[in-house]
Amino acid sequence: MGRLFWKFFFIFWLAQVFTSFGVGLAVWALRPEMPQAFVLPMPGDQPGRPPFPPPESRENIPSPPGTQSGMPPLAPPTGMGIPRPPPRPQGFMPPLLPVFAGSLASLIFAALLAWYFARPIRTLRTAFDSVANGKFDTRIGLSMSGRRDELADLGQDFDRMASRLQGLMDAQRRLLHDISHELRSPLARLQAATDLMQQQPDRAAEFIPRLERDTGRIDALVGELLTLARLDSGMAGRMDEPVDVSEILEHIASDARFEAASRQCSVDVNVPEHIPVKGNQELLFRALENVVRNAVLHTPGGKRVALAAKYDAFGKEWRITVLDEGSGVPPSELETIFQPFFRSKAHSSYAGYGLGLAITQRVVQAHGGTVTAANRPEGGLAVTITLPAGE
Repeated sequence: MGRLFWKFFFIFWLAQVFTSFGVGLAVWALRPEMPQAFVLPMPGDQPGRPPFPPPESRENIPSPPGTQSGMPPLAPPTGMGIPRPPPRPQGFMPPLLPVFAGSLASLIFAALLAWYFARPIRTLRTAFDSVANGKFDTRIGLSMSGRRDELADLGQDFDRMASRLQGLMDAQRRLLHDISHELRSPLARLQAATDLMQQQPDRAAEFIPRLERDTGRIDALVGELLTLARLDSGMAGRMDEPVDVSEILEHIASDARFEAASRQCSVDVNVPEHIPVKGNQELLFRALENVVRNAVLHTPGGKRVALAAKYDAFGKEWRITVLDEGSGVPPSELETIFQPFFRSKAHSSYAGYGLGLAITQRVVQAHGGTVTAANRPEGGLAVTITLPAGE
């Protein structure tokens, strides 16, 4: 048994013992007094002489004439005093029997109550030890399924915590695996180009552009990973700067038009002149740029990308929507596209590391907003970003 069990046990037991003793003592102290034996005096009785002889001396008293021996003695005349039992001796006699019975009952109930409280806590302690040793699949909900109290709620909270930790650890393992996979290819090309340059110095000018391209990819990947790590660790910098998102969207739309012009795509913008929010301007720029560039990338030639913003007075937030006319995303992948290194099978031919939308989600959540994706009925994907309105 643990220390908590004995604390509960002794506290409840002593409380009930003192309660039983106090109640018994009060009942004993407030008991009604027995009246004294009251006897009417007989004619001719002397003071201090009992009106009737004691029972042991009645055998020597001769029977009155006309009575047979062995007959029971005559009852005293009507109206005479009736002998009463002698009163109880006066003195301090505590009620030991009630106290003993109450102590025994309290002992049993205190043990049951202490066990009832200590058992789930021992279960929680064992579960925490398992999680601390890396067993993130530990669950205790079934062991507390019969309870309907705060300890059962604590068990459910533990299960949610363990599930969340398990998900985070799995995501971390996948992230490390994906990083190593993404870095392996450009590093292998760099190593091959370096070896060829050493073997064929006269071809160095041919390999320099390849070296620059692969080093640029590694630099971009590391930069995105660092941004993602800062956002996940809460070290994203100041998040209370006044920012005009309208200027950011206009700048992003200008770059998107230049990129989409080569495929005869158009970028339509319908945003208010002023969209004030509180946050980090650099991070918001990267988050919105990732969504717009992703829409331009997946929009076929001759189609258009629409960028709009609207103020929601009820929620006191700005709703920014980016629409494209591409092939959309399978419904089962609408949630997973915001995970790091996720790339839809339908768009596996597109370049990228799958970190853009993951960074967007982290940035928006760091600003107290939300980001969602949904397929449009007429075709394409609609990404909606909500940000709390600033002053």
